[in-house]
Amino acid sequence: MTKVPSYSAARIANRVKALGREIARASRGRRLDVLVTMDRSFMFAADLIRAIDVPMTLHFVREDVRDIELDGRARREIFFANRETTNGVEGHAKLKGRDVLLVDVVLDSGITQDFLLRRIGESKPRSLRLAVLLDKTSNRRVALEPDYFGFRTASNQLWAGYGLAAGNGGGPNGKHLVAASGKRSENSGRAAKKKR
Repeated sequence: MTKVPSYSAARIANRVKALGREIARASRGRRLDVLVTMDRSFMFAADLIRAIDVPMTLHFVREDVRDIELDGRARREIFFANRETTNGVEGHAKLKGRDVLLVDVVLDSGITQDFLLRRIGESKPRSLRLAVLLDKTSNRRVALEPDYFGFRTASNQLWAGYGLAAGNGGGPNGKHLVAASGKRSENSGRAAKKKR
């Protein structure tokens, strides 16, 4: 019987603490603006920000994937909403000249994160980095690598626990991350064109 890949709560905790120390060193004591993608990232983000010992300000953004029809053709677009505006990342113009860390839990195709990073970059932050817990490299569709990652893992695996829900929606409150084989990824179907 094949062993199901998993990461224990203790292993996750140790890795997240190490990431926090690495991010704090790179920040050199400067204030960090942390932008957290909701909803899947909340558990990872909560643990990570407690492990980063520098002054910080938190921002939250939620992605909204919509299937629309344009000129008789179906397409999928990604919109982002945050507390400051319903129009998306434009509300983060105050990030100009700041050190910004985008936190997401899974980097798979990279299309969603690349789009969000480009939008944040329009506000001209001093630095812009990406931290993820799981870096799933084999399905990458853009030239994007995380600045910080917890674990590299096969992209044909679905993960449940630690804030991530299984295919049936269950298990996000699990303390461990457990993988199940499958073709669908957490960002599946989100690779279509996006509104810029």
